[in-house]
Amino acid sequence: MELVKCHSEYEYAERPTSLCWKDEWLEIEAIEQQWRIPGGKCFRVRVKDGRVFELMYGELYDEWRINLI
Repeated sequence: MELVKCHSEYEYAERPTSLCWKDEWLEIEAIEQQWRIPGGKCFRVRVKDGRVFELMYGELYDEWRINLI
């Protein structure tokens, strides 16, 4: 199941645009922070209703993880 939709140009997952949380698609309003970890990318994002999520994309397994902050 797809959990995150992103904008990608030079590489996958350059900028997440929406995420699926509890079977509901939420549009990302702002990327507040982004960083790399060994084997992946992380983003702290805010959706339109103000909730903040941390997204982690594991490149090895091509897998997203989502946590509500």
